[in-house]
Amino acid sequence: MAGNSFGEVFRITTFGESHGPAIGVVIDGCPAGLAFDFDFIQQQLDRRRPGQSALSTDRKESDALEVLSGVFEGKTTGTPLAMLLRNSDQRSADYDALKEVYRPSHADFTYQARYGHRDHRGGGRSSARETAARVAAGAVAQLLLRSAGVEIKAYVSAVGPIQVQQAYAELDLTRTEDNLVRCPDAASAAEMEALITQLKGEGDSVGGVITAVVTGLPAGLGDPVFDKLEADLAKAMLNINAVKGFEIGSGFAAAAGRGSEFNDAFELRDGRVRTQSNHSGGIQGGISNGEDIYFRVAFKPVATIGKAQQTVNTAGAATELQAKGRHDPCVVPRAVPIVEAMTALVLADHWLRSRMAKL
Repeated sequence: MAGNSFGEVFRITTFGESHGPAIGVVIDGCPAGLAFDFDFIQQQLDRRRPGQSALSTDRKESDALEVLSGVFEGKTTGTPLAMLLRNSDQRSADYDALKEVYRPSHADFTYQARYGHRDHRGGGRSSARETAARVAAGAVAQLLLRSAGVEIKAYVSAVGPIQVQQAYAELDLTRTEDNLVRCPDAASAAEMEALITQLKGEGDSVGGVITAVVTGLPAGLGDPVFDKLEADLAKAMLNINAVKGFEIGSGFAAAAGRGSEFNDAFELRDGRVRTQSNHSGGIQGGISNGEDIYFRVAFKPVATIGKAQQTVNTAGAATELQAKGRHDPCVVPRAVPIVEAMTALVLADHWLRSRMAKL
């Protein structure tokens, strides 16, 4: 199975399955001498881990970080950095009924079609459990970016039909962790929480949107023509489970507008070239322009639900499925650190590529 590695210079490879003994990640290309903040990495893992609130799956995983190599005396050594997270709360028997059945909108059928064999226990590699390894690697990337003054913050901006009306600049993003939904607007968060709780009780699920904001990134990161920065960000986001949409800057709204409305005029401000507006979302021509990068990521409703659904089995016979197991009624609150991690992996990779190009 190919497709388990990501990045060019700052390159990660994840491994493990949802119901295997462990999942993990190997980072190749992390510079030597980076202060390894174990507590920060564990904190990011805790934000993603299952069973953290009444709004998430009931699966309980400590996601206690184990560092196997690449760190000595609190700093990275420049050698492959290997991290492990052991699985401790699998209930594989919950998935016995799925061995011969394809779950609607899940990866069961497509994995079978691609490989001729699949792990029905929670989806194996297709499970969102794998994203914990990405969060660990992304936290290391965030440490690297922080040393260069770059910050990444994401938050839930929509759950189902409930949307935060303010732009990110009008919100206090330090309040994102004040509620279970990870939405910095308290009024919207209360509505979102009520909706998720309702649907969990009904055995259903709902989708949502996460907005991400990058500050402090210098101009000049990214490459034309096929390695544009926003293209790599889009690929990173669409590689997250349940993501079905990506929009940067003014996005689709610009398609209905005019150049006179959406062009970002340049000016000299504080001794450097700046833009008066930021409809471009901080990227022009595939290269960062020094302004904030902001984008939105759309997540579909979780596919595995408790309601009865029509499907077929591996023999092609029609059947009804009422899935068991423990699943999130809405993935977006736990996906916030995943979006931050994947953003960091892209930016750390491009930052290192930029440094190498200037040597």
